[in-house]
Amino acid sequence: MTFLDNDYREIITKAVCGRGRKLTKSMNHVSPSHKPSSILGCWVINHIYHAKKKCTDIVEVHGTYDINIWYSFNDNTKTEVVSEKVNYCDEVKLSSRDEQCLHDDYEVIAKVIQQPNCLQCKIEKQGNRIAVEVEREFVVKVIGETKVNVKVSPTHQSDEHDHKHGRPKDDDRKDDVRGDFIKGKRR
Repeated sequence: MTFLDNDYREIITKAVCGRGRKLTKSMNHVSPSHKPSSILGCWVINHIYHAKKKCTDIVEVHGTYDINIWYSFNDNTKTEVVSEKVNYCDEVKLSSRDEQCLHDDYEVIAKVIQQPNCLQCKIEKQGNRIAVEVEREFVVKVIGETKVNVKVSPTHQSDEHDHKHGRPKDDDRKDDVRGDFIKGKRR
């Protein structure tokens, strides 16, 4: 598309050049110090993450979280909490991308839609490990420089021109405002 220089201007600005979203379910295995009899509770806490652009259409989200499992052992006569730190890397594919971004100098923003949480926690058949299914969801945005073409509107003539032609300047117009308008009743 060709634009006449007099009618359009090219503006270089930062804009969202790509976005994506991903829901991940992962299975984690925790080995407690005792053979568990039953699961009493499971929590996912201390979630930390950061994101970076991997290639033209993928953003990597790296993070960690702790899984805490409260379980009973010794035929349900004693309890203990086991904690394990989990590292993960989720690749989020960009579903929409602007091919017009100018440089490879991108800023990546990742936002958690669903914090990591426990979907299921159960004792494995061998009986000495606990399987924990965790779900998490991210939305990512890639921000880069792009060009925007803007149509130039006709130039507005100055207030001086308005004043010469009988129209008051903006400063003069405020004297015409009725202060009792809002308080007063309509007649």
